Amino acid sequence: MINNCLNCLNELVEMMSWRGLFFKEPQFLCEECNKQLVKIEGKRCLGCSRSLDDLAPQLIMSEVCLDCHRWEEAPEWRGALHQNFSLYRYNDFLKGYLAKYKYRGDYVLAKAFSHTIKTYLTKMEYDLVIPIPLSDERLYERGFNQSIALLEEAEVRPSNILTRSHSEKQSKKTRSERLQQKQVFQLVKSDLNDTSILLFDDIYTTGTTLRQAAKLLREAGAAEVSSLTLARG
Repeated sequence: MINNCLNCLNELVEMMSWRGLFFKEPQFLCEECNKQLVKIEGKRCLGCSRSLDDLAPQLIMSEVCLDCHRWEEAPEWRGALHQNFSLYRYNDFLKGYLAKYKYRGDYVLAKAFSHTIKTYLTKMEYDLVIPIPLSDERLYERGFNQSIALLEEAEVRPSNILTRSHSEKQSKKTRSERLQQKQVFQLVKSDLNDTSILLFDDIYTTGTTLRQAAKLLREAGAAEVSSLTLARG
């Protein structure tokens, strides 16, 4: 049993509510830290889960953002990723929290999201949940795959059928470079005929990584590939 907030280490004080009497949820963050986790609400892009309320009208094309519209305009990427759903805004609090989790090796911090991830996944239909893999070099640096750890804490068994070669971070590339990026993923299992696949990663930033993985899976026979990410950057 965890008695202190995973983030600030203050003692956890159980908050009483009518909902809490009937739906006991595990508590890993104090009230102050928990309220800084901001869920994405309101109207969101049907492609990438970005909040459309934050965008200027000229950056919205029907029910998707301009970025997703451009992805679908590119013939080689059209239809690769059916949809991404993100749970939280990538604000300063979550950015700092995930930095401690990923780069300082605080594996236990994954527990804070276990209930939310598990609850969301129980509402979805899919055949396989595939975490985005790290390259061998990145895995050696961190010591663990943050996406696999998040799924395991949520009591979800991932299908680790993708491997990844080392490459420069997508956020450092221009849009043109991302569109022309060579495939960095390899598939361990080749027969995916008519399967429904859910990719899982910690952050959706440019969408390139998820689309590369989705494209490979679609080429291997997957009927549909969507994704779930903890945060939308």
